[in-house]
Amino acid sequence: MKIIGPFTQLLPLSQMPLKGALKDEDLVIIDHGGIVSENGKILKVGEFNQLKNEFPDAQVEQIQGNAVAIPGLIDSHTHICFGGTRAKDFAMRNAGKSYLDIAREGGGIWSTVLNTRKATQEELVQGIVERANYLLSLGITTVEVKSGYGLSVAEELKMLRAIKEANNLTKQKLITTCLAAHTLPKDFEGNHAQYLKLIENELFPVLVEENLTQRMDAFIEEEAFDEKVTLPYFEKGKELGFQITVHADQFSTGGSEVAVKVGAVSADHLEASTQKEVEMLANSATVATALPGATLGLGCAFTPARALLDAGACLAIASDWNPGSGPQGNLLSQASILATFQKLSNAEVLAGITFRAAHALREQNIGKLAEGFEANFAMFETDNYQEITYQQGRLMPSAVFVKGEIVF
Repeated sequence: MKIIGPFTQLLPLSQMPLKGALKDEDLVIIDHGGIVSENGKILKVGEFNQLKNEFPDAQVEQIQGNAVAIPGLIDSHTHICFGGTRAKDFAMRNAGKSYLDIAREGGGIWSTVLNTRKATQEELVQGIVERANYLLSLGITTVEVKSGYGLSVAEELKMLRAIKEANNLTKQKLITTCLAAHTLPKDFEGNHAQYLKLIENELFPVLVEENLTQRMDAFIEEEAFDEKVTLPYFEKGKELGFQITVHADQFSTGGSEVAVKVGAVSADHLEASTQKEVEMLANSATVATALPGATLGLGCAFTPARALLDAGACLAIASDWNPGSGPQGNLLSQASILATFQKLSNAEVLAGITFRAAHALREQNIGKLAEGFEANFAMFETDNYQEITYQQGRLMPSAVFVKGEIVF
């Protein structure tokens, strides 16, 4: 057992609601705070000197100078398993080239598919670990990682096995999602429904047998998969016990409606969502996940985060780190910029990248500094928590703890 502290300010985020708008006045701030942990779990948080009196036999891990502690950040939507780069795509897009122009000249998602297929499983593992460790340095202690650049049974399995292997090589928790329904592969001789049936028949049984994931995703969009083919696909996944998440409303609406219909844990993107979709999500148990990194990469609209919160939705914020539309990967920077454009309070931003993001992953014991939760937290050298979003990612953690142990 040990006590870590004192922190100039400690923000447990433990008594805040899952849904709806939040004001900064809703934040509980413990001055001169401390955390008692044992076997990776939090026993208690409170005023540091009181904790020392209450637990006189605990080892004390003394923090020097100003420090603000917040729960470990959670990036609930990434694509950090991939091969190659799409730097040329970015330059072409900014020069005015269309999606089709870029694809015709060898870019687009298919170029990432080809590069990912060329990579060995070991090379993919190395790339995941490198990116995950960078995210760890940003205070992110849990990361969702999708497949979706294999687009065949064998190549999707290679990606999913790589993510599982990488999870044992980083201090973070990596949560795997199968995104075999990312787009129809160019080399598949059949239609969308036939491709999804192949995935159901040949990939799903292996996912269950090898325990590769408990989550599945699909990109519902005009150039990807439509409601007609994804609904039965999701229902099959639900029969096997998979949680559903959806790439929804990125360029056109319809995906969020499917997400609500199937009881998805989250609907992600939502840049094209209108008031109709906002209200639908707010009145459901599906988490609305904003991905400002995609907006910054593509130059499109931001997710209507303010409207979603005001309507009563649960809003998570994730980076969408991917080689094409969201290569930046800095969750704090993106969340702070989203806050500027959508007028989000600090409380709403912090909730969106901690316990509300945990809810999008249906992870019950992370995202808060409270009894029974994992002792995951990030420490920033400042005496004012507001500096964390104010500096838009420039203020990086001075230390990161996972299960009570310093890992960065």
